[in-house]
Amino acid sequence: MHDSTRCVHRPEVSLEGFDSLSVPTYRASTIVYPNTESFSRRKERGADGYAYGLYGTPTTRTLEAQITALHHGVRTHLVPSGLAAVTMPMIALLGPGDEVMIPDTVYGPVRAFCADFLAQRGIHHRVYDPLIGGRIGDLIKGNTRLVWVESPGSGSMEVQDLPAIAREAKARGALVGCDNTWASPLLCKPLDLGADIVAEALTKYVGGHSDLLLGSITVRDMELRTRIRDVLRLLGIGVSPDEAALALRGIETMSVRLRHIGGVAERLAHRLREHPAAMKVLHPALPECPGHEHWVRDFQGASGVFSVALKPEALERLDDALGQLSIFAIGASWGGTRSLIAPLSLGSERSITSASTLAGPVVRISVGVEDEEDIQNDLQVFFDSLLHDPASRGPLVIRC
Repeated sequence: MHDSTRCVHRPEVSLEGFDSLSVPTYRASTIVYPNTESFSRRKERGADGYAYGLYGTPTTRTLEAQITALHHGVRTHLVPSGLAAVTMPMIALLGPGDEVMIPDTVYGPVRAFCADFLAQRGIHHRVYDPLIGGRIGDLIKGNTRLVWVESPGSGSMEVQDLPAIAREAKARGALVGCDNTWASPLLCKPLDLGADIVAEALTKYVGGHSDLLLGSITVRDMELRTRIRDVLRLLGIGVSPDEAALALRGIETMSVRLRHIGGVAERLAHRLREHPAAMKVLHPALPECPGHEHWVRDFQGASGVFSVALKPEALERLDDALGQLSIFAIGASWGGTRSLIAPLSLGSERSITSASTLAGPVVRISVGVEDEEDIQNDLQVFFDSLLHDPASRGPLVIRC
């Protein structure tokens, strides 16, 4: 054998006695077969077999199995982003003349997808009040094929009554999907609450380090799995095993990170209620949060994301106040180790709910894993900087 050939053909190395705690990163496009017969019959390996790298490697399958187990589902598919995890089930399950119902508090790009992509293909959408609960049954029509839930609501944090919505939707033949990114499967399991599909942005708490883009679609029955899988294959949608490896590493510490992040965020939300620059703190753990009773019933705790609606006069000082931050970074996304803050304009994105409360400036706060005192002090500087009268400034003291 010539050296140029030896460079391509690797020698076999024994794996006996090697048992690593980490999942190997299997990078592959081509899957080889031992003979012609096995190659010609590769389609018979089924959806869980290995036929081509695009359709799965042991690395991606391990992550899928772990997420499936956490969600009490039957199968999970990985997709390139959290947005894809929401949109791909709609593409797979809806056809011309069908309708999807979305909450008024849905993630903004999902609303745009329905209006700009689905509508051009004859698929209708309707926006509903996220707090409608069981009364949604009165709105479901004969062509309603899917009711989408996002709980808590994007930015404004309303908690939906998923069991009631699922009960009414199923009684009328509609499927129910839920974006569960805020909670992760550690804090809420939508499939146990009646949903058929749960979508998550693994970019957030599963990845945990702001360095990957990934989403997951978990289903409760194999028929749904087949319909979604077939469309993913037709569109050539797959994910990199390197991204899956990062998610596998991140998921190992997710429980520990969420415990710290959620506790700090909840305590901050209580403290900020008393700050004179805050008009309303939007956090599911607060009794005044719309749907708080559903959060108490259906969730195992809080994650690290909440919002604060500021008083209108704070808008003119918002840019300067953001410039005073040293621990918090200004940025989109959340769920990583760094604390983030992002100014939002939620009022313009709502057609039904909370228009008056959200008409002014809103900031979304994502707590990271820094020390609680450092986080609190940084927010103290920020919120104090929003005040016109320095004499009105004061410490963030718990009064609850």
